[in-house]
Amino acid sequence: MKVTAIEPVTVTVKKGETPQLPKEVQVTLDNGIKAKYPVEWEKVSTIESTTALTGEIKIKKYPQPFIEQRADPFLYKHSDGYYYFTGSYPLYDRIVLRRSKTLDDLREAEEVVIWEAHEQGVMSEHIWAPEIHYIDGKWYIHFAAGAKDDVWAIRPYVLECTADNPLEGEWVEKGQVNTAFQSFSLDATTFESNGKRYLVWAQKVDNDTISNLYIGEMENPWTIKNQVVLSTPEYPWENSVFYVNEGPAAIKHDGKIYIAFSGNATDHTYAVGYLVANQTADLIDPTVWSKTSQPVFVTSEETKQYGPGHNSFSKDEDGYDIIVYHARPYKNVEGNSLYDHNRHARIQRLFWKEDGTPFFGIPGDQVEPTDLPVLAKVIVNE
Repeated sequence: MKVTAIEPVTVTVKKGETPQLPKEVQVTLDNGIKAKYPVEWEKVSTIESTTALTGEIKIKKYPQPFIEQRADPFLYKHSDGYYYFTGSYPLYDRIVLRRSKTLDDLREAEEVVIWEAHEQGVMSEHIWAPEIHYIDGKWYIHFAAGAKDDVWAIRPYVLECTADNPLEGEWVEKGQVNTAFQSFSLDATTFESNGKRYLVWAQKVDNDTISNLYIGEMENPWTIKNQVVLSTPEYPWENSVFYVNEGPAAIKHDGKIYIAFSGNATDHTYAVGYLVANQTADLIDPTVWSKTSQPVFVTSEETKQYGPGHNSFSKDEDGYDIIVYHARPYKNVEGNSLYDHNRHARIQRLFWKEDGTPFFGIPGDQVEPTDLPVLAKVIVNE
């Protein structure tokens, strides 16, 4: 993506004063998206007469891939100033966590094993899609796991840590989330809205081959009060290979809550759509949610990123929304795609359209730095 226009700035000062210039300005991209970006202005002291000043847009680009072989990436920015990152480890036998003050440093940050799979029984196989959350003063990790005697007996589990630094504290197993089913279940995520906490997860009922999304209000991080079906794979982009809705992730914007989710197979057909509801609505009522009939984030032959999905949301150092997702650098996968570990974690800016809906863009298509100057007219009042 390229910047095609930058909105000019006009400020008014008294003679001899230093103008207070905005820290960010609005730009227009070549796809029509308008977005704010930080600006670095030329150095200026006092102003004696009406003049023009210039500045430079600061555009952040992320390395692609961001972190290799970390499918189902989850990034959380905490109030302690650190970013926390986790994802599925390629051997599916442990949960790892890293942290850093900046996104750039996160790539090379030390990765700590904070929990390992059991040698037998439950939580011993297929340790998938961990997410770290900070709830009521404690750290929690939601993850999915199978069992030695049935590796596909995937269920949702929770760990708890009371330490300030979750990389150093003890993690305690809180057990399985009490969904109404004892069947294939994974990708649990949690969010808060209007003083209530919710869990959203992917669930197959009994021996059904269809993976639906469910939502439930939470009593605590490992206990839900109720549950209802939120979404089923009804559109071709969700079911052309397998009938799958999974990998939910929530983000709030302009009075609405969006739940992005992934559909189809874990190959190049993997794609992202979303559900949306008003934050003030009864989120346990499935009728308050609407769903995109078409995917909003799909494979790109142009950027060579295949099967983008299972994303999380966070914010960059400037406070702008970002999407963190995985994708492969090639289309053809030999054997079972679940055991092809080259789904790499990637980051890019998430934009918002003028109608308030999210714009995911194309995986790997980041905004290019621009030589277009930012112009500010400084008007002096005598």
